[in-house]
Amino acid sequence: MKKKVLATLLVGTMAASLLAGCGTTVETTGSSDTTTAPEKTQTTETAEAGEAGGSDVSADITLWTYPIGEWGNAETVDSLIQDFNKEYPGINVTVEYLDYTNGDDQVNTAIEGGQAPDLIMEGPERLVANWGAKGLMVDLSDILDDTDKSEIYESVLSACVNKEGATYEYPLCMTAHCMAINKTVFEAADAMQYVDAENHTWTTDDFFKAMDAVYDYTGQTVGAVYCSGQGGDQGTRALINNLYGGTFTDADHTKYTADSAENVKAIQALVDSKAIGFDASIAGGDEINLFRQGVLNVAFCWNIAQQLNADNNDAGLTNDGDEILFMAFPSEKATDTKLCGGIWGFGVFDNGDANKIEASKLFIKYMADSAEGTPDAVLSSTYFPVRDTVEGKDLTGLYGDVQTMSDYSTLMQYLGDYYQVTPGWAEARTAWWNMLQQVGSGADVQTAVDEFVGTANAAAGN
Repeated sequence: MKKKVLATLLVGTMAASLLAGCGTTVETTGSSDTTTAPEKTQTTETAEAGEAGGSDVSADITLWTYPIGEWGNAETVDSLIQDFNKEYPGINVTVEYLDYTNGDDQVNTAIEGGQAPDLIMEGPERLVANWGAKGLMVDLSDILDDTDKSEIYESVLSACVNKEGATYEYPLCMTAHCMAINKTVFEAADAMQYVDAENHTWTTDDFFKAMDAVYDYTGQTVGAVYCSGQGGDQGTRALINNLYGGTFTDADHTKYTADSAENVKAIQALVDSKAIGFDASIAGGDEINLFRQGVLNVAFCWNIAQQLNADNNDAGLTNDGDEILFMAFPSEKATDTKLCGGIWGFGVFDNGDANKIEASKLFIKYMADSAEGTPDAVLSSTYFPVRDTVEGKDLTGLYGDVQTMSDYSTLMQYLGDYYQVTPGWAEARTAWWNMLQQVGSGADVQTAVDEFVGTANAAAGN
């Protein structure tokens, strides 16, 4: 299984399923006009009883998963579940594959109809701050022992636990979202002098100098502040917050602070830059496509999945064969950059069936906390493990000699606060891209940002 996943990763055949962070589609939150829950699309048959690991739990459970790497691929997930069934032959797992276009609507509709899945795979902004905050999720604290707590990175674990101490997500994998440049064009424009290519960092001053150099060379927009929707919005938030050291929320995740002088200065600098455009016609996935096509030479919506998933199946190249260099977002001091993190794991909906809940917890422990299941489960995500060891097994060398993964791991030291669990998150995301559209249409930056914060904090207060 491990060799198979690594082979898939290396040849870059992960396609749109890898775009959990930047997405080729717009993420949505809220209700929809859909009136039925999604149909079940794949069932894994239980293994022979002779392969059992000793558990006598018997249950039919459902897993709904967003496209988190190869966890959006039925063949991969089927293989993972077959391995799980060797340990737990009595637990039958049916899988539904969601996307970021209407996945939230499907889940919310299922909840309203009393048909929520037993298991769901996504991040804390949904499992903790949304469905967990509404009292819909099972507290998983009982399967998170002291050893787990010592092994899982503190910043990850804190995002999966609410203020009352309830654990609504058991984490599996993580990554740091970043940006990217077309290194080939930057070299031709003599802009690489402003880039620390070895450490993948740069200062705010050098960022704008590089943008101007590439603009003067190409005569076209270098990078776009995309804002047609919330897809990939972690990129625009990180860009603006990092330029002059602003924050999106307070440290306690109680209110939104994007109206700071630092953020207003950053947005104004982007507005004033001849090399940067505000584009209300595209979201993050569209920006990625334009970057690959050479229309843009900077992408603000990037992560390791993108780096390994070039459309022409050559990792690290654009469609024209230009070299892509991933970069941390610029900050006044290059090493002060704070990257938005992505955390993914499992949650359990409280559907009132104790047997299904027990079976779901066994699934989680196998995939996220076992020497047998966790390595392949993480590899299938194409992201990084949330801990260095599991049951004594070292996870630090999980990707072996895959150079791109090794290089990319240098960004993990810059992971910033996981503020996506702040109350009112769904409303704040919508207000954010609306604010960017206003600014791009000529609205006063301070006025637009004040309106955003007012809307977001009103939602947080409710």
